[in-house]
Amino acid sequence: MMLKINNLHASIGDKEILKGLDLSVGKGEVHAIMGPNGAGKSTLAAVLTGKPGYEVTEGRILYNGQDLLAMSAEERAWAGLFLSFQYPIEIPGVTITAFMKAAVNAKRKAQGLPEMKAGEFLKLQKEKMAFVKMKPEFAKREVNVGFSGGEKKRNEIFQMAMLDPSLSILDETDSGLDVDALKIVADGVNALRSPEKSAIIITHYHKLLEYVQPDVVHVLKDGRIVKTGGRELIDVIENQGFDQF
Repeated sequence: MMLKINNLHASIGDKEILKGLDLSVGKGEVHAIMGPNGAGKSTLAAVLTGKPGYEVTEGRILYNGQDLLAMSAEERAWAGLFLSFQYPIEIPGVTITAFMKAAVNAKRKAQGLPEMKAGEFLKLQKEKMAFVKMKPEFAKREVNVGFSGGEKKRNEIFQMAMLDPSLSILDETDSGLDVDALKIVADGVNALRSPEKSAIIITHYHKLLEYVQPDVVHVLKDGRIVKTGGRELIDVIENQGFDQF
């Protein structure tokens, strides 16, 4: 089992957001988590990746058999977790090349591997940029500075392709995207699918799930998973909304 969450309770300040959430994600599986605003979807993503400000008050999370909650945010990333943000941040003064080189080599160091040689890194970067249809000149630009919404999301999928994570978490990464940008995101997720890699797609909408076919669909409402099913659940949600659950 890649990820196993048992009875997860999490709060921000005095407000409890997750109220006994259970979730299991097997290796090679793509899970979609859908739900209304305020259900706790982004809080789940934040807790999984160790974002500061969230307090886990009860429950357990195992990631590849390890106690995820005992790991720092950096250790989680080095172990293969990747989060695609709903609103990617800008990093003025840091080029995409410098940012990615630092990220790739930090992960390699944690794995006991030597730093990637410059030529090898540039070849990999060129290959992955072409894959997400990112113009080569973007490598010299500052991270997300002056990027459109679609360019920011494309840059995140590029980062995901470069880091080759074991568990990718896409937190409403489809928000505000046009069809072409949606396809870029979907192609990136689909290309990384393998028996050893998993993904959690957090979304309000069904559109991205037309391009990325999830194995399992969950409905998260009021801090808990209230319904789990196959792809047919997407159509039920699209036609009847979340109020039925």
